[in-house]
Amino acid sequence: MADLAANFDLRKYRRALGTYPTGVTVVTTLAPDGAPVGITVNSFASLSLEPPLVLWALNVRSPKLAAFERAPHFAVNVLAEDQAELSQRFASRRANLFDGVEIHPGVGGVPLIAGVAAHIQCRTHARHDGGDHVILVGHVERFDYAAKTRPLVFWAGRYHVAGDELA
Repeated sequence: MADLAANFDLRKYRRALGTYPTGVTVVTTLAPDGAPVGITVNSFASLSLEPPLVLWALNVRSPKLAAFERAPHFAVNVLAEDQAELSQRFASRRANLFDGVEIHPGVGGVPLIAGVAAHIQCRTHARHDGGDHVILVGHVERFDYAAKTRPLVFWAGRYHVAGDELA
């Protein structure tokens, strides 16, 4: 086991993971004081259809962890092809992330970002240890999507747009 750890190149591992394209989301909730909280996430995935469950992961060092650990609800905003700036904004440490962003309230009052490809609104179902991340599982209570909107994709360290059908 020690040999594996000594020879494990984290940079190469990250590059290997980067060969897998992911969707880009902004997960939102409300802090205990009612302030909106949001963070860019590409670890989002569907977990179960019956019951409808989704999951995502948040770094244990994130300053936003406490808000998401206490929140009874969260929303996954699947970004559309023209929303790379929103991804960068919510990945930053800048203040007032929601300034100038059109939002409306969803389940439990969580902010829903306008113009996204989809909203997946959840009740927090479970939290699990995931190494240097916490895995958050949500029970989907509502969802909507824009059928003709192409989603933003992250692959090989860059943004792309999904859309060309091969088969």
